[in-house]
Amino acid sequence: QVRLVESGGGLVQPGGSLRLSCVASGDIGRIYVMGWYRQTPEKERERETVAIITSGGSANYADSVKGRFTISRDNAKNTMYLEMNNLKPEDTAVYYCNAETPQPGGDYWGQGTQVTVSS
Repeated sequence: QVRLVESGGGLVQPGGSLRLSCVASGDIGRIYVMGWYRQTPEKERERETVAIITSGGSANYADSVKGRFTISRDNAKNTMYLEMNNLKPEDTAVYYCNAETPQPGGDYWGQGTQVTVSS
């Protein structure tokens, strides 16, 4: 079992910045990929991939956030981050942390943190 706890969301003006954190606990040694996803009320059945990072540090981003967001991991602190710059109103969503392990059912989610970009 893996437990994920996000923090760092909030209200920010367009053009502003936020940093999200996701602390992992439990059977974290088996995690091979982590990622950030987001969901809006208009798309209740979809979680959009924002960025993912492998245990080796390789990162991939959605086209909509390339050049503005940076995903990183601090293995010593069991924490993943999402640095978000030049935020836009369309970035408004609930952001979720995800971790995957090789075991069947090894797909874990945090509780989500709200990011609102508005003037």
